[in-house]
Amino acid sequence: MSIQFIDLQAQRRRIGEPMTRAILEAVEGGAWVMGPQVRQFESDLAAFGQARHALGCANGTDALALPLMAWGVGPGDAIFCPSFTFAATGEVAPWFGAEDVFVDIDPVTYNMDPAHLEASIEAVKAEGRLTPKVVIAVDLFGQPADYPKIREICDRHGLKLIADTAQGFGCTLHGKHPVHWADIATTSFFPAKPLGCYGDGGAVLTHDAELAELMDSIRVHGKAVGSDLEGRTFEHDPKYLNMRVGMNSRLDTIQAAVLIEKLKVFAGEIEARNRIAGRYNDALRDHVAAVPGVIDGGISVWAQYTIEHPERDRLAAHLKAQGVPTAVYYPIPMHQQPAYAHHSVGPQGLAVTEAKSRVVISLPMHADLDEATQDQIIAAVRSFA
Repeated sequence: MSIQFIDLQAQRRRIGEPMTRAILEAVEGGAWVMGPQVRQFESDLAAFGQARHALGCANGTDALALPLMAWGVGPGDAIFCPSFTFAATGEVAPWFGAEDVFVDIDPVTYNMDPAHLEASIEAVKAEGRLTPKVVIAVDLFGQPADYPKIREICDRHGLKLIADTAQGFGCTLHGKHPVHWADIATTSFFPAKPLGCYGDGGAVLTHDAELAELMDSIRVHGKAVGSDLEGRTFEHDPKYLNMRVGMNSRLDTIQAAVLIEKLKVFAGEIEARNRIAGRYNDALRDHVAAVPGVIDGGISVWAQYTIEHPERDRLAAHLKAQGVPTAVYYPIPMHQQPAYAHHSVGPQGLAVTEAKSRVVISLPMHADLDEATQDQIIAAVRSFA
């Protein structure tokens, strides 16, 4: 059997009958959009992620858009985010006429460099063309950004903070989830994510009850919510009283049913991923330019296991010949993409981002990767000359 980069079918077989039963119950229940399983999953997700409120939505990109809409982000606003990330992170700012300001990364964790973030904010303020509004930190490859430092910077400059945990939901820093520091944490349940469903899905988590209620309205076409109905008589379904411009971003009931079952085993899968990453690190440290480093006090969920090699493309070809799949996240940083080339870059450019984009390569990683397969992958990397 060939090696899978992410073996979702192995997980499916392991979960087995409970998953089949959960899906069938959702189908037979007939409430296929925002059904009771969605409410249960939101409660379970909030408890797991140490948040007071969690709301499901259609995908991880909408999850980023919801708070920006709630905060009234618009033309002339600056959104600070890393360039070394998937396009969704920077994609949402232009939706509202705002502009990305791309920030460089830490060379070890690949996450936002707090020092360069502060320099970027100060540069934007000095220029005066844009108004700093929001920071989107990314938990790249599964580990938390340096939230204590980033939060302190946001507080000093009066900025909102989003934790984009699309790759990192479940990660912790000193035992706390990113929402401990962020105004809101967002995530994606794309199937390949550590906590993924069988289609598309996303969620937002926050401690802020007013923000949660506002995003609940926005995700369903700006429907009326509790605070909107105070002192008002409306006897019909509140979704037909539209208080604000919203979007259609609801989580399907079947996907919630899938996620309920996956969340039950998620903690054990995080432990398994960390064991695998530890074996990889021990075996490969002396054979590649760099193995992954994790922030002090951090626990990664290892969405990807990413090494560095100066001959990345030759290594990829060698591994392919050995039956080992690889992937490159990300060969072209966002600030070099045609769609975003006109957006701003922090002072002194993004040297670390550009350097890392030329050498990173990710190896197979999932919770069901057995030691025999791990050893095969390790041997293939070590045999590269």
